Amino acid sequence: MWIQKDENKTKNKIEGNVGEVLSVNFLEKKGYKILESNFKTKFGEIDIIAKDQNIIVFVEVKRRETLKYGRPIEAIDYRKEGKIKMVAEYYLNKTKNYDADVRFDVIEIVGEDISHIENAFM
Repeated sequence: MWIQKDENKTKNKIEGNVGEVLSVNFLEKKGYKILESNFKTKFGEIDIIAKDQNIIVFVEVKRRETLKYGRPIEAIDYRKEGKIKMVAEYYLNKTKNYDADVRFDVIEIVGEDISHIENAFM
């Protein structure tokens, strides 16, 4: 049984990495400058940190093969939002961007389709 769990974790990690690479390429084509990818702290991680003109954008990437279990964005609950905000605050302090304009976006990938939701949460 534990082998199956390890295989699922590995598969999910690979699929997540693919989603993040697709998202980075998507954002770069839109003119975003990628500042960080997989920015990790002891209290969480942010998939992508980018700059859209003078706005620092924290991006959560969610990928699913189908909509069978709902839209990917629906997997982001208030706890996940809180973690993302905490990591964002840490990043802003670490990089001394105390007064920066920020935005929280989500990139949904369903099958081959990519959707970019700007201002997904405040």
